[in-house]
Amino acid sequence: MTEPPVAAAVVVQAGRLLLIRRRVPEGDLVWQLPAGKVEDGESAEQTAVRETLEETGLVVEPIKLLGERVHPKTGRLVSYTAVRVLDGEARVADAEELDAIAWIARAEIAEYVPYGLFEPVQEYLDGVLSG
Repeated sequence: MTEPPVAAAVVVQAGRLLLIRRRVPEGDLVWQLPAGKVEDGESAEQTAVRETLEETGLVVEPIKLLGERVHPKTGRLVSYTAVRVLDGEARVADAEELDAIAWIARAEIAEYVPYGLFEPVQEYLDGVLSG
């Protein structure tokens, strides 16, 4: 059976990108975007919104789908949706899955994600993140 696709949320607020750290890393993936499996009947955008709420407590709405790819580290199909924060304060909402969150500046991306971000995501962030 093939693994279900994954949808990730690209959450930007006040010029910073939200990353989460899972309790159990997926291979080299330590810090990553809020994300999870697309459930039956859900669009990638709906999954990104739901997972952001479940993992960080933030209520968000989709802005646009940035693209999808087979992730080079996990081999899973991942779609990336830029979202806007509507309400809430980011926190570790799912303590079973996550152990930390971080709001990072553009200049810090390489420290947190040493293998680089998916190009359309990086291009989007280049346009919306400060420093």
